[in-house]
Amino acid sequence: MLLLSLPDTRKRLLVMLLAVFCIAVPPAPTRAEDPVEKGLAIARETDLRGKGFQDSTADMLMTLRNRHGEESIREIRIRTLEVEGDGDKSLTIFDSPLDVKGTAFLNYTHKVGDDDQWLYLPALKRVKRISSRNKSGSFMGSEFSYEDIASQEIEKYTYKWLRDEIYEGHDCFVSERYPVDTQNSGYSRQVAWVDKDEYRAWKVEYYDRKDYLLKTLEISGYQQYLDRYWRAAAMNMVNHQTGKSTLLQFSNYRFRTGLTDKDFNENSLKRAR
Repeated sequence: MLLLSLPDTRKRLLVMLLAVFCIAVPPAPTRAEDPVEKGLAIARETDLRGKGFQDSTADMLMTLRNRHGEESIREIRIRTLEVEGDGDKSLTIFDSPLDVKGTAFLNYTHKVGDDDQWLYLPALKRVKRISSRNKSGSFMGSEFSYEDIASQEIEKYTYKWLRDEIYEGHDCFVSERYPVDTQNSGYSRQVAWVDKDEYRAWKVEYYDRKDYLLKTLEISGYQQYLDRYWRAAAMNMVNHQTGKSTLLQFSNYRFRTGLTDKDFNENSLKRAR
């Protein structure tokens, strides 16, 4: 009503000023567009998609490659137990070659605080506890660290969404995550490509403590189980600083096999078969 009562000249001037103001001052971003909150929301949805599997087993072939392309292969079995209110428990058993046969690794991942990890060495017939200070160390000579093979609990990181991007034909969120345990983590940050359809990670870049690109993980061959849970057929970790790589190939996934806490303790390390 006020605008209609003004003379034409003043009316035109006021319209011009309003137009300029609207262009110069964009609307404040909504809460959902905040990069930190969006990054956390993506992580939460990714975690939610994986809940409820109870337990699982799988076979794994680990191929180690040095900078000259020479390979060594290890046959491994994996058992995993979902824990309500905390991180998963997992048991990794090496079946071959002979020099590592019978070696077993037990991992309790926690949402808050240090994970509990033990390694059974059959040659010494003893269980060795892995200190949180060593979690950035190589797992059995591979390009995966102890930190990498633990389940990635949301609380262990802070997050930031960077952008949306097409990767290998998948429309993905690209987000950074930063370890909360900056003292013991081997990384300053990680960048992950997660698809918008099923919240599956397809690629992760790992940056060392000096913020140089250290490793890249590429994940492929996803298959769905129990009409809900996606599991990868292959994970290839390339170390850009050493020229080495490790390929993990998974098969024979089984779910809800009846595993219990009794299958994941220090005694189970020694009797793992």
